[in-house]
Amino acid sequence: MGSGKTTLGRAYARFTQLEFIDLDWYIEERMHKSIQELFAERGENGFRETERKMLHEAGEFENVIIACGGGTPCFFDNMNYMKEAGDTVFLDVCPEVLFRRLKVAKSKRPLLADKTDEELMKTILSALEQRMPYYSQAQYRFNAEQLESYGQINESVERLDKLLNNPTRK
Repeated sequence: MGSGKTTLGRAYARFTQLEFIDLDWYIEERMHKSIQELFAERGENGFRETERKMLHEAGEFENVIIACGGGTPCFFDNMNYMKEAGDTVFLDVCPEVLFRRLKVAKSKRPLLADKTDEELMKTILSALEQRMPYYSQAQYRFNAEQLESYGQINESVERLDKLLNNPTRK
């Protein structure tokens, strides 16, 4: 959350003329319910199963860029599936930048809306600690801290393109 998956993914998709799919939005469209409603109705386990099915569905599409939710790689075989289906990129952002981005957007994120600054930072640090073993399995690690302006987004798109299209990249 707050790493820039949608911002960078959408911009990179435009640059490469590929379709962009935000997995959370895809789930909401397919299920005709918000992520919050699905969590409330099915619990986390039920939601994660739905998420897995939708990941596998979207992963079968050709010529797409998929931005998955921050928890997606951490459940079932999702990370292995993503690596088999295409290139995986971990958008690496330091906790301080995540804090700054999420603090501004708290009102739009129900899970964060009532958190104090201290609670928000603890949430960020805890999530990163729990999820890093999964994130570190991505084929590429990309610094996504510079996405605050159109210029920075365009520069990041060019850097990402070089990373993904350089034959000596791995």
